[in-house]
Amino acid sequence: MSMQRINKYNFKSKALVLFSLFCVLFLSSCEDVVNLDLETGQTRIVVDAEILWFKGTAGNEQTIKISKTAPYYNNTTPKVSGAQVRVENSTGTVFTFNETEPGVYKCTNFVPVLNADYTLYVQAEGQSLTATEKLTSVTPIDRVEQAVVPDFGGEDVIELTFYYKDPADQVNYYLSDFKSSFLIYPEYDLTDDDFFNGNEISNRFNHEDMKAGNTVDITNRGISKNFYNYMNLLLEIYGGSPFSIPPGNIRGNIVNTTDANNYAFGYFRLCEADKVSYLVK
Repeated sequence: MSMQRINKYNFKSKALVLFSLFCVLFLSSCEDVVNLDLETGQTRIVVDAEILWFKGTAGNEQTIKISKTAPYYNNTTPKVSGAQVRVENSTGTVFTFNETEPGVYKCTNFVPVLNADYTLYVQAEGQSLTATEKLTSVTPIDRVEQAVVPDFGGEDVIELTFYYKDPADQVNYYLSDFKSSFLIYPEYDLTDDDFFNGNEISNRFNHEDMKAGNTVDITNRGISKNFYNYMNLLLEIYGGSPFSIPPGNIRGNIVNTTDANNYAFGYFRLCEADKVSYLVK
């Protein structure tokens, strides 16, 4: 009996080895098929230029980042160093952005003025880039409320709702983001006042990993209609985290005055913002 059991065990072992080898060969062949040799497109400059003026601050410290697109399988983003970056307001005042680390350009004396026009100028790698935008206002966040709601699968999750009053005498567009330690990338939400003009607006956020003790940073911006349309395209394609991956072929307001065909990615935007850090209970 013992010999029979040994023989049966050996047969199963051999069968398991053969099956495992088959799986390895099969998965290896699948890997060869899936790992496509993707064609590399033209490398383009990416300008991440958000002037963000938080309520209650001077807004004098601002940062602009310049990088380049990379191949799909590349894990790093090439930084653009040695660029000349400045912003001018409508009265001709120049704000210079100096490189503090590769691809990062900072200004310490910026003067934000609501509804004023600003023009961005970038000289990088022999290309002249420019964009013009208006600094858009935002109303303050009035309060944040917490509740427990069912998600799509019926499981209870924590939901945060923040409220703010929309001005009645103008058309407004808003971009909010939520940041926390349980999020790899910020989550974004777009809002317009088509159905809420002059009334209170509420924005909701929930996540299966949000728990008591987490701090969620909520930022709400006033944005222009053109930037709203740009972000709407990004969110439709990439979902809630549009800046976690390259911006594809969606072009912003950056114009290449040296070579119009060699366009850059990114959007120069100027936003007044309000920020609340909420401790989840």
